[in-house]
Amino acid sequence: MRIASRFKEEKFLVAALVVAAIAYLLEHAVIGMGRGVALIAAVVLVGTIVLASIRVAHHAELLAVKVGDPYGTMILTLSAVAVEVIILAIMMGGESSPTLVRDTIYSALMLDINGILGLAALLGGLKHGEQPYNDNSGKTYGVMILTAMGISMIVPEFVPSDKWHYYSAFTIVAMIALYGLFLRMQVGQHSYFFSYSYPRSERKKETPDEHGADESTAISIATILVGVVIIGLLAEFMAAFMTEGLRDSGAPIAVTAVVVAAISAAPEILTALRAALRNRMQATVNIAMGASLSTVILTVPVMEAIALYTGQPFIMAMTPVQTVMVAITLIAAAINLNDGETNAIEGMTHFILFATFVMLTALGL
Repeated sequence: MRIASRFKEEKFLVAALVVAAIAYLLEHAVIGMGRGVALIAAVVLVGTIVLASIRVAHHAELLAVKVGDPYGTMILTLSAVAVEVIILAIMMGGESSPTLVRDTIYSALMLDINGILGLAALLGGLKHGEQPYNDNSGKTYGVMILTAMGISMIVPEFVPSDKWHYYSAFTIVAMIALYGLFLRMQVGQHSYFFSYSYPRSERKKETPDEHGADESTAISIATILVGVVIIGLLAEFMAAFMTEGLRDSGAPIAVTAVVVAAISAAPEILTALRAALRNRMQATVNIAMGASLSTVILTVPVMEAIALYTGQPFIMAMTPVQTVMVAITLIAAAINLNDGETNAIEGMTHFILFATFVMLTALGL
């Protein structure tokens, strides 16, 4: 009876596994039916991956409630980045663009900071007015993201092509060193940077029962691992179908990168919005800024290691348009996240930047 109940609760993951089996059996048949059918199959798989990612994020959130901030949001962001890295690694193994990694990281930054944080601050501000959080977290995340982006996606523009592997190896070491120190700060002596003490009445609004926090930790961890494996299987078939569906279609190359970034960000959007609407902006800041930092600082070394192993470098240097958008985003974030309170105006500025990113992508820029 308990097993049947468990399968019922995890119906999205069960359905995802069934879809993966069907995709395995019909892969060649679907590709043989032409670009239109392949693109429809890719869309179905994207939707399935999002549903599976939501279940993974749900169990990560259960663990997050148990351990509290900053450990909780760290679990949420790491689970999302794990999904993104797996999808990227699988897609880079096929016929993908050499700019896919760069464009995905850039898209993730736009989605996390301008999309998630912007929309959450906008809606939360309209409902609650000014929403407090620990300003130390925004400042720390901002300078870390700026440093990581500069090292991995701006400086490579000036590195000679015959010396890329030296700088690639340096980038791996630099990202690991940055994340190692950041992780020590986040869970060690500076953990208070990433937490905020809410009034007792507000803390009561979020009870463990609301999130099912009494669920077994072992079950949550196992489900997360199984979910990530299923997502990896689905991503392999999605990559094949999407490559075939977009072949010679004239669609912007960055579309695939936006899809990958959106898949990993989908569960975070729901969690961040719920936190903002409950007037818990600290969790939203940790999720949005933490996800951006984790995407850069963890995705880059993994993908650079793959490049060194295969001997095929990726194009990591951002385009001028991307560089300008990242600069505006980080400057706006530095100003908006400097006083320990967000409001609807600050949220709107970031959301307009997100709309600009969507427009530029549609124009192929």
